Amino acid sequence: MTVTRLATKRDDAPVLVTGGCGFLGCNIAATLASRGRSVVAADNLSRAGARINAGWLRRRFGNLVEIAVVDVRDRAAVDDLVGGAAAVLHLAGQVAVTTSLDEPVEDFEINAGGTLNVLEAVRRHNPAAPVIFASTNKVYGRLLDGGAVHRVDGRYAPDEGRFAAGVSEDAPLDFHSPYGCSKGAADQYVHDYARVHGLRTVVLRMSCIYGPRQFGTEDQGWIAHFLLQALRGQPITIYGDGYQVRDALYVGDAVNAWLGTLDAIETTRGQVFNLGGGPASSLSLRELLDWIEALHGARPDVRMDAWRPGDQPWYVSDVRKLSRAIGWTPSTPLREGLRALDDWLSAGPAQPDAAARLQEAQA
Repeated sequence: MTVTRLATKRDDAPVLVTGGCGFLGCNIAATLASRGRSVVAADNLSRAGARINAGWLRRRFGNLVEIAVVDVRDRAAVDDLVGGAAAVLHLAGQVAVTTSLDEPVEDFEINAGGTLNVLEAVRRHNPAAPVIFASTNKVYGRLLDGGAVHRVDGRYAPDEGRFAAGVSEDAPLDFHSPYGCSKGAADQYVHDYARVHGLRTVVLRMSCIYGPRQFGTEDQGWIAHFLLQALRGQPITIYGDGYQVRDALYVGDAVNAWLGTLDAIETTRGQVFNLGGGPASSLSLRELLDWIEALHGARPDVRMDAWRPGDQPWYVSDVRKLSRAIGWTPSTPLREGLRALDDWLSAGPAQPDAAARLQEAQA
């Protein structure tokens, strides 16, 4: 696949954001552009909403954001993009555990192979460029089995007090599912290229990021998916029992963490950080349903199904290492962030014709 450039070249070196038309990627691209920084948003536009986000970036920022239609599996295209970048923020990837179970080879080629293509392009053509990689909490595996948690007030809690501040980066890696394996392999490649090749790389192991411009699906973006289903009056399927807990981070706070990590690259290089909302912004699936009911006056239609491979009964990020490194802390209260997402979904994606518009955009 060749690179399709949809804007003119500029004299300044742009920041390359792979997956730049995805949910987090387009928010990062928009924030950089709003600060006057030129951006190349590279994306194969295969994800739901990617074309809509690409159009939004073009309309809002014009030539300050260049859209490059490219797949990270295309080595030549990656080489071309990386060679002229001031920095590489690598978010492109296959993001669903369920898809990895159905298509493990493709999952590996995108997540592990695509990331290696990015690293090799930087090593060979642009070794001074910082690289920040979007990893996942799934590299820790199930972490706590059912016997290591107990139920309290509508949620699971860990039996061991050492998790009071969340899971730290010292937790052992235990890949569980093809997705965990492919992202875990990429995670370790990024970390190791700092050690063996001296690249300025950083790994961010992300928990649940949510907020505007997220077209949530059952497989990825569960908070947005729950809200969308409720707004459309459609059923929500819970896999497991609904007491499982995640920490949630509003997208504006996530963007600040990414750009703060980039700004402090001489401090953050070669390191791995967890990125999430932490204990103060944790919630269970059932608690989100309660919140939706209180907000909209009706409880969503819920259906139960079996646990899926790799599902974690409890995961909360310990983000203190990142806070110490760059002076960052999440600042958006959970209810405020959920309300902002609900408002955005209500005004756009949840409208009756949204599904048809999304299907047309993806055609």
